[in-house]
Amino acid sequence: MLLDHDVLIDAGTGVGELTLSELKAIDHVFLTHSHLDHVATIPFVLDTVGQMRDRPLIVHGLPATIDALRTHIFNWKIWPDFTEIPSHEAPYLRFETIAVGETKELDGGRRITALPANHVVPAVGYHLDSGAGSLVYTGDTTANPALWPLLNAIENLRCLIIECAFSNGERDLAKVAKHLCPSMLAGELRQLKHKVDVYITHLKAGEAESTMAEIEAEAASYAPRMLQNGQVITF
Repeated sequence: MLLDHDVLIDAGTGVGELTLSELKAIDHVFLTHSHLDHVATIPFVLDTVGQMRDRPLIVHGLPATIDALRTHIFNWKIWPDFTEIPSHEAPYLRFETIAVGETKELDGGRRITALPANHVVPAVGYHLDSGAGSLVYTGDTTANPALWPLLNAIENLRCLIIECAFSNGERDLAKVAKHLCPSMLAGELRQLKHKVDVYITHLKAGEAESTMAEIEAEAASYAPRMLQNGQVITF
Protein backbone atom coordinates (compact mmCIF):
# COMPACT_ATOMS: atom_id res chain seq x y z
CA MET A 1 0.00 0.00 0.00
CA LEU A 2 1.38 3.38 -1.04
CA LEU A 3 0.64 6.14 1.48
CA ASP A 4 0.73 9.52 -0.23
CA HIS A 5 3.80 9.36 -2.50
CA ASP A 6 6.60 8.54 -0.09
CA VAL A 7 5.58 5.72 2.29
CA LEU A 8 4.96 2.04 1.66
CA ILE A 9 3.02 -0.13 4.06
CA ASP A 10 4.58 -3.54 3.33
CA ALA A 11 6.43 -4.24 0.11
CA GLY A 12 4.98 -7.23 -1.71
CA THR A 13 4.88 -7.86 -5.43
CA GLY A 14 2.41 -5.02 -6.04
CA VAL A 15 5.32 -2.60 -5.65
CA GLY A 16 6.41 -3.77 -9.10
CA GLU A 17 3.51 -1.79 -10.57
CA LEU A 18 5.06 1.52 -9.51
CA THR A 19 7.04 3.60 -11.99
CA LEU A 20 10.73 4.39 -11.58
CA SER A 21 9.95 7.94 -10.44
CA GLU A 22 7.42 6.60 -7.92
CA LEU A 23 9.96 4.14 -6.53
CA LYS A 24 12.56 6.88 -6.22
CA ALA A 25 10.18 8.99 -4.13
CA ILE A 26 9.67 6.35 -1.42
CA ASP A 27 11.44 7.32 1.81
CA HIS A 28 9.86 4.87 4.30
CA VAL A 29 8.65 1.27 4.34
CA PHE A 30 6.61 0.13 7.34
CA LEU A 31 6.56 -3.66 7.53
CA THR A 32 3.87 -5.66 9.29
CA HIS A 33 5.99 -8.83 9.45
CA SER A 34 8.72 -10.79 7.72
CA HIS A 35 6.82 -13.13 5.38
CA LEU A 36 7.95 -13.02 1.76
CA ASP A 37 4.70 -11.65 0.33
CA HIS A 38 5.23 -8.56 2.52
CA VAL A 39 8.97 -7.94 1.97
CA ALA A 40 9.77 -9.40 -1.45
CA THR A 41 10.45 -6.21 -3.40
CA ILE A 42 12.62 -4.32 -0.90
CA PRO A 43 15.87 -5.75 -2.36
CA PHE A 44 14.84 -4.84 -5.90
CA VAL A 45 13.74 -1.32 -4.97
CA LEU A 46 17.14 -0.67 -3.40
CA ASP A 47 18.99 -2.16 -6.35
CA THR A 48 16.94 -0.10 -8.79
CA VAL A 49 16.81 3.37 -7.24
CA GLY A 50 19.33 3.37 -4.39
CA GLN A 51 21.93 5.22 -6.45
CA MET A 52 19.32 7.79 -7.57
CA ARG A 53 18.50 8.91 -4.04
CA ASP A 54 20.33 11.30 -1.73
CA ARG A 55 19.29 9.59 1.52
CA PRO A 56 18.67 6.05 2.76
CA LEU A 57 15.40 4.21 2.42
CA ILE A 58 14.21 3.69 6.01
CA VAL A 59 12.60 0.32 6.71
CA HIS A 60 10.59 0.19 9.94
CA GLY A 61 9.56 -3.03 11.65
CA LEU A 62 9.53 -5.06 14.81
CA PRO A 63 13.01 -6.08 16.01
CA ALA A 64 12.23 -9.68 15.00
CA THR A 65 11.21 -8.55 11.50
CA ILE A 66 14.37 -6.56 10.98
CA ASP A 67 16.47 -9.40 12.34
CA ALA A 68 14.86 -11.75 9.81
CA LEU A 69 15.72 -9.37 6.96
CA ARG A 70 19.30 -9.02 8.13
CA THR A 71 19.76 -12.75 8.64
CA HIS A 72 17.96 -14.19 5.64
CA ILE A 73 18.01 -11.55 2.88
CA PHE A 74 20.58 -8.77 3.32
CA ASN A 75 23.33 -11.22 4.25
CA TRP A 76 25.63 -11.16 1.17
CA LYS A 77 24.34 -14.64 0.25
CA ILE A 78 20.77 -14.01 -0.85
CA TRP A 79 21.32 -10.28 -1.47
CA PRO A 80 23.97 -7.66 -0.68
CA ASP A 81 23.74 -5.83 2.61
CA PHE A 82 22.57 -2.41 1.49
CA THR A 83 23.13 -0.99 4.98
CA GLU A 84 26.81 -1.07 3.95
CA ILE A 85 26.44 0.04 0.32
CA PRO A 86 27.96 2.26 -0.93
CA SER A 87 29.37 2.90 2.55
CA HIS A 88 28.53 2.58 6.24
CA GLU A 89 28.34 6.35 6.46
CA ALA A 90 25.97 6.83 3.50
CA PRO A 91 24.06 3.59 2.87
CA TYR A 92 21.07 2.98 0.62
CA LEU A 93 19.18 1.28 3.47
CA ARG A 94 18.62 2.03 7.13
CA PHE A 95 16.56 -0.03 9.58
CA GLU A 96 14.53 1.48 12.41
CA THR A 97 12.72 -0.65 14.96
CA ILE A 98 9.15 0.00 16.02
CA ALA A 99 7.26 -1.46 18.97
CA VAL A 100 3.57 -2.17 19.43
CA GLY A 101 1.97 1.06 20.58
CA GLU A 102 4.82 3.23 19.29
CA THR A 103 4.01 6.15 16.98
CA LYS A 104 6.29 7.47 14.25
CA GLU A 105 5.64 11.06 13.24
CA LEU A 106 6.28 11.98 9.60
CA ASP A 107 6.15 15.33 7.87
CA GLY A 108 2.79 16.84 7.08
CA GLY A 109 1.40 15.95 10.50
CA ARG A 110 1.11 12.27 9.59
CA ARG A 111 1.31 9.70 12.39
CA ILE A 112 1.83 5.94 12.01
CA THR A 113 1.23 3.76 15.07
CA ALA A 114 2.00 0.04 15.35
CA LEU A 115 -0.99 -2.02 16.48
CA PRO A 116 -1.02 -5.58 17.85
CA ALA A 117 -1.50 -8.48 15.42
CA ASN A 118 -1.78 -12.21 16.07
CA HIS A 119 0.15 -14.17 13.44
CA VAL A 120 2.58 -17.10 13.24
CA VAL A 121 5.56 -14.73 13.32
CA PRO A 122 5.87 -11.48 15.27
CA ALA A 123 3.59 -9.03 13.48
CA VAL A 124 1.82 -5.70 13.74
CA GLY A 125 -0.92 -3.76 12.03
CA TYR A 126 -0.82 0.01 11.52
CA HIS A 127 -2.97 3.00 12.40
CA LEU A 128 -2.41 5.70 9.78
CA ASP A 129 -3.56 9.14 10.95
CA SER A 130 -3.53 12.06 8.51
CA GLY A 131 -4.78 14.49 11.15
CA ALA A 132 -8.15 14.74 9.42
CA GLY A 133 -8.94 11.03 9.46
CA SER A 134 -7.55 7.59 10.18
CA LEU A 135 -7.20 4.26 8.41
CA VAL A 136 -6.32 1.00 10.15
CA TYR A 137 -4.65 -1.90 8.35
CA THR A 138 -4.65 -5.06 10.45
CA GLY A 139 -1.84 -6.82 8.60
CA ASP A 140 -1.94 -10.61 8.71
CA THR A 141 -3.80 -11.71 11.81
CA THR A 142 -6.25 -14.17 13.23
CA ALA A 143 -8.70 -13.43 16.06
CA ASN A 144 -7.12 -10.54 17.92
CA PRO A 145 -8.92 -9.33 21.07
CA ALA A 146 -6.22 -6.77 21.84
CA LEU A 147 -6.91 -4.84 18.64
CA TRP A 148 -10.54 -3.79 18.97
CA PRO A 149 -10.42 -1.57 22.07
CA LEU A 150 -7.64 0.38 20.36
CA LEU A 151 -9.69 0.79 17.17
CA ASN A 152 -12.75 1.83 19.12
CA ALA A 153 -10.70 4.57 20.78
CA ILE A 154 -9.81 6.17 17.41
CA GLU A 155 -12.35 8.98 17.12
CA ASN A 156 -11.55 9.86 13.50
CA LEU A 157 -11.44 6.28 12.18
CA ARG A 158 -12.82 6.18 8.64
CA CYS A 159 -11.47 3.02 7.01
CA LEU A 160 -10.52 -0.50 8.07
CA ILE A 161 -8.51 -2.82 5.84
CA ILE A 162 -8.68 -6.32 7.27
CA GLU A 163 -7.52 -9.66 5.96
CA CYS A 164 -9.44 -12.82 5.16
CA ALA A 165 -7.13 -15.43 3.66
CA PHE A 166 -9.28 -18.57 3.74
CA SER A 167 -12.82 -19.72 3.06
CA ASN A 168 -15.11 -21.10 5.75
CA GLY A 169 -14.33 -24.60 4.49
CA GLU A 170 -10.69 -23.98 5.44
CA ARG A 171 -11.43 -22.70 8.96
CA ASP A 172 -9.08 -25.23 10.60
CA LEU A 173 -6.26 -24.19 8.27
CA ALA A 174 -6.99 -20.53 8.99
CA LYS A 175 -6.56 -21.21 12.70
CA VAL A 176 -3.27 -23.06 12.21
CA ALA A 177 -1.90 -20.40 9.84
CA LYS A 178 -3.25 -17.61 12.08
CA HIS A 179 -5.37 -15.98 9.40
CA LEU A 180 -9.10 -15.30 9.21
CA CYS A 181 -11.97 -17.00 7.39
CA PRO A 182 -15.38 -15.32 6.83
CA SER A 183 -17.06 -16.64 9.99
CA MET A 184 -14.06 -15.60 12.09
CA LEU A 185 -13.93 -12.23 10.34
CA ALA A 186 -17.59 -11.59 11.18
CA GLY A 187 -16.85 -12.32 14.83
CA GLU A 188 -14.01 -9.82 14.77
CA LEU A 189 -16.09 -7.10 13.11
CA ARG A 190 -18.81 -7.46 15.71
CA GLN A 191 -16.35 -5.91 18.18
CA LEU A 192 -16.05 -2.73 16.08
CA LYS A 193 -18.14 0.16 17.45
CA HIS A 194 -17.45 2.66 14.64
CA LYS A 195 -19.29 2.74 11.34
CA VAL A 196 -16.43 2.73 8.84
CA ASP A 197 -15.62 1.64 5.32
CA VAL A 198 -14.46 -1.99 5.51
CA TYR A 199 -12.13 -3.37 2.84
CA ILE A 200 -11.02 -7.01 2.61
CA THR A 201 -7.51 -7.97 1.57
CA HIS A 202 -5.29 -11.09 1.40
CA LEU A 203 -7.95 -13.10 -0.47
CA LYS A 204 -6.47 -16.14 -2.18
CA ALA A 205 -6.16 -16.02 -5.96
CA GLY A 206 -8.82 -18.18 -7.54
CA GLU A 207 -10.99 -18.06 -4.42
CA ALA A 208 -11.54 -14.32 -4.06
CA GLU A 209 -15.09 -14.16 -5.41
CA SER A 210 -16.36 -17.22 -3.56
CA THR A 211 -14.75 -16.11 -0.30
CA MET A 212 -16.17 -12.61 -0.73
CA ALA A 213 -19.61 -14.14 -1.18
CA GLU A 214 -19.18 -15.91 2.17
CA ILE A 215 -17.96 -12.68 3.77
CA GLU A 216 -20.96 -10.76 2.44
CA ALA A 217 -23.28 -13.42 3.85
CA GLU A 218 -21.57 -13.52 7.24
CA ALA A 219 -20.95 -9.78 7.68
CA ALA A 220 -23.52 -8.04 5.48
CA SER A 221 -24.25 -5.28 7.99
CA TYR A 222 -20.67 -3.99 7.65
CA ALA A 223 -20.93 -3.67 3.83
CA PRO A 224 -17.47 -5.21 3.27
CA ARG A 225 -15.81 -4.63 -0.08
CA MET A 226 -12.86 -6.32 -1.75
CA LEU A 227 -9.79 -4.07 -1.85
CA GLN A 228 -8.83 -3.53 -5.49
CA ASN A 229 -5.42 -3.03 -7.08
CA GLY A 230 -4.94 0.64 -7.79
CA GLN A 231 -7.75 1.69 -5.51
CA VAL A 232 -7.40 5.18 -3.98
CA ILE A 233 -8.70 5.73 -0.44
CA THR A 234 -8.80 9.24 1.01
CA PHE A 235 -8.89 9.83 4.76
